Amino acid sequence: MPDRDPSQLDLFTGAPSPTPSRGRRRGQGEPVGPAEQPEEVRALGEHLPPGLFLGTSSWTFPGWTGPGLVYDREATPARLSREGLAAYAQHPVLRTVGVDRTFYAPIPASAFAEYAAQVPPGFRFLVKAHEACTLSRWPVHVRYGDLRGQPNERFLDAAYARDLVVAPFVEGLGEKAGPLVFQLPPQDPQDLGGAGPFVERLYAFLSALPRGPLYAVELRNESLLTEALAQALADVGVCPVLAAWKNMPPVERQAVRLRALQAPALVVRWMLPPNLDYEEARKRYFPFDKLVDEDVRTREAIARASAAALRSGRPVFVTLNNKAEGSAPLSAVLLARSVMSRTGKAATVDS
Repeated sequence: MPDRDPSQLDLFTGAPSPTPSRGRRRGQGEPVGPAEQPEEVRALGEHLPPGLFLGTSSWTFPGWTGPGLVYDREATPARLSREGLAAYAQHPVLRTVGVDRTFYAPIPASAFAEYAAQVPPGFRFLVKAHEACTLSRWPVHVRYGDLRGQPNERFLDAAYARDLVVAPFVEGLGEKAGPLVFQLPPQDPQDLGGAGPFVERLYAFLSALPRGPLYAVELRNESLLTEALAQALADVGVCPVLAAWKNMPPVERQAVRLRALQAPALVVRWMLPPNLDYEEARKRYFPFDKLVDEDVRTREAIARASAAALRSGRPVFVTLNNKAEGSAPLSAVLLARSVMSRTGKAATVDS
């Protein structure tokens, strides 16, 4: 299941808003501001390599309120959707963010431009392409209406992707564009034509896209992580996405199988612990204001891969979900520390 932003989808099950306790409550006319950060977190942010982009899957979570988190006051998801990005981008460690709403419907260049205007020059956006590009068959969920269960004629349609996905992404974000991720949810391989024909079709699709953007492909079927896929992505200069998700192999195994450290950039999405599904994790971790189940193995695997990519001069993009450990911004800080300990700068940060 894709990550969901409560301000972007009414499908989000929406547990009750957290009780106002951590953040300062101020006048409704005052904008949401950044939370206070410990000195060690500010120092960590100052010493992060310029090619390291860590962030979260979205920015609209009211539970991220109070010192050491993201926001300085309580606000609704809708208000954070409007005002929170500028405050989020002032966090010392958070230099990217995932834009998930684009998975459910394309957005115009003007909407991307509004996002870009709220963040500093060194910030980058990781954007998910519209699901019409990556679903071979429409799901049976009620929101798909008459299309439910039907074959999708736009699956891997390069012309559709070029005009409705790539063009507004490039025009609206400009230099603040990070990876454009084509996420293929779990699907019946037979609907894809089988592993071999699927790779050929994916290669043709990627080859037909405009050159210039940083493209990435995320698969949720382990059976599709083949040598042929790795070669196809390498041939067109597209990054594989390492997906830390319960039904996928450990990220270090994915990295080897897909040659992730030879790609133009390392792209990682840390979404779920290995033993929970999305709804279980959401209920266990809400309101996402603290770490609940630290997954040290996954964190260290991502840190090792990130440090190796940085040493080879490749940029690194990692987005973290609240459902990974309990609170994505706190996970990002721990991941940043781990990466720094492997780049030879830990002593500088700790001093």
